[in-house]
Amino acid sequence: MELIPTDKQPAVARALSTAFGVSTFESIHPLVGGLSPALVFRIVVRGASYLLRVIVAWPGYAGPARQFRILTAAAPAGLAPAIRHMSVEDGILITDFIAPQPFPDRMVPHLAPLLRRLHAQPNFPRMQLPTVADTPHAYRDWVNSMVGRLEAARLLPESLTADLFRRHAEIERLDPRTDADVVACHNDLKPQNMIFDGTRLWLVDWEAGFLNDRYADLAMAANFFVRDDAEETAYLDAYFGEPAGDYRRARFFLARHVQHLAYAAFLLPIAAKMGAAITPDLDAPDFQDFHRRLVTNEIEMKTAEERALYAKVHLNAARSNLASPRFAASLALVSRTRTG
Repeated sequence: MELIPTDKQPAVARALSTAFGVSTFESIHPLVGGLSPALVFRIVVRGASYLLRVIVAWPGYAGPARQFRILTAAAPAGLAPAIRHMSVEDGILITDFIAPQPFPDRMVPHLAPLLRRLHAQPNFPRMQLPTVADTPHAYRDWVNSMVGRLEAARLLPESLTADLFRRHAEIERLDPRTDADVVACHNDLKPQNMIFDGTRLWLVDWEAGFLNDRYADLAMAANFFVRDDAEETAYLDAYFGEPAGDYRRARFFLARHVQHLAYAAFLLPIAAKMGAAITPDLDAPDFQDFHRRLVTNEIEMKTAEERALYAKVHLNAARSNLASPRFAASLALVSRTRTG
């Protein structure tokens, strides 16, 4: 038990007794990766491996009650590993341990149906933060507040960012906020929160789960696993169960664009606070290559410099979008729904 914080050891012992009728585990191995404040371990009990999650602290919107409520829907639906023990009071979770295998080269056939099942789940809670109103579109309002803070901070020259902020305001004015698209979302669909077991995908780390626009999940996962137009078409068609059509493709394109700016707005101030030098340029690696290295854990996004670089990767992608004919065409198409 020495790897478990002293104040959490009685809770872990209770969990083991309730789940397995034992007082301790046979072995324990810390699992690292991700930015969650929870302590995560692979434990062996009666010769079988399980995942032990010990919640020691959490962001304001990610307490165990909400997170565990989501898991009670996600696990029976086959989206998350089976639950062996859960205690909101103790902040303890034990689930089956899924041994990760390398991601297949083509992830779309696995990812699209998983997201379709996820987004069909009922009863996820709304995102709740003191900084935004409690509405079905709270996430988008939160993104807008971050973008506003980035614009005010002037971390990069106005010549590099003015068009991005101006066009973002235009998207917010014209892009529809459709309640029908507000569904149960994971909201942190990076590779470190996906496990491929050799046959299928599982989702873990549900701290950020809440109701959100479906296109936010679709866009985030696409950053890592949708590499070209052909894969985008296959991804959206498989997700919707029919040809996606121009309107859905436009919504998806704009969601990806907004997310590029959201990543930059989130990461640049953090990187600057951590001590990274925010240079007045957008020199950064290729988008696809950077994400390939994130998928393979060559980049772990722990240093200030890595976070600043990733912000610039997304800013470059957003700037490239503005230069694409698809940007104006997508905005024109979705604005007809907003304006009637």
